[in-house]
Amino acid sequence: MSPLSKNDLHRIFEQLDKNGDGSVSLDDLNWLVQRIGPVQFSLEELEPLVGKPCLNFDEFLFFYDSISEPKARSDLRPTSSDDEVEEEEESVDGDLAKAFKVFDLNGDGFISCEELETVLGRLGLWDESSGKDCRTMICFYDTNMDGMLDFQAFKHMMFHPSS
Repeated sequence: MSPLSKNDLHRIFEQLDKNGDGSVSLDDLNWLVQRIGPVQFSLEELEPLVGKPCLNFDEFLFFYDSISEPKARSDLRPTSSDDEVEEEEESVDGDLAKAFKVFDLNGDGFISCEELETVLGRLGLWDESSGKDCRTMICFYDTNMDGMLDFQAFKHMMFHPSS
């Protein structure tokens, strides 16, 4: 999956740091989780995942990396068998499917420009002045030219970013 840039993550961090103290609290992280996905965590469930009551920007980056990167580390285990490679690919596809569902707000199996704008807006990464970017991005990856991304186009976009 194509990770968010450090600049994007910094913008998200600044949005979450509502009191401007340079740290993101569990309440702030919980606010983000509630905005971007159907999965809801209580603060009691979120605390063991984070491991501390608040995160500075570097810790926030580490937390993002830990939840967005595959857990497999080839340097820590022997060469993968075909079965292990297949399981890893299924895991990546499963993670992509979950990410796709975050953007597919109406559940129709497609991501429209409006849905993309809504989710990016919730993350503080979109405003009306950048609306052309959503249409341009969708058009760039839209293989059947219907103005929307299906899962395969979304998967291609995640593995082959344009820039």
